Amino acid sequence: MSDNIHKYFNDLVQKVSGLYVIQITDRDGVPILQASQENIDFALMPSIIPTFTTACDQASKLGLGRNKTIISMYSKYQVVQMIKLPLIVTFVGAENCNTGHILALESQMDEYLEDIKTAVTEA
Repeated sequence: MSDNIHKYFNDLVQKVSGLYVIQITDRDGVPILQASQENIDFALMPSIIPTFTTACDQASKLGLGRNKTIISMYSKYQVVQMIKLPLIVTFVGAENCNTGHILALESQMDEYLEDIKTAVTEA
């Protein structure tokens, strides 16, 4: 993967106030790329990605169609996860991080995610 893609996602983490980590994984939770603030050593629990996939499958049974984003709020963190098959993009931020700003990043990331998808599917 090119340094340009790594730089882009590292810059995104710095631009969004309160955003700690952006992690891109495959559907099974295998990490492909992680960008984080320099002073943050945030290890995402390995079970969070497969759990997200299961939650999406269960939520689709509500009769509202397939969801593409799940936002989870915790006492100190918020986790925003987006399905961009074959990728899962996970954002971890502070509880007061602007969720709307994170959601707005979706369309901005598409070009870079397409490059990653191509690399994943060709590998």
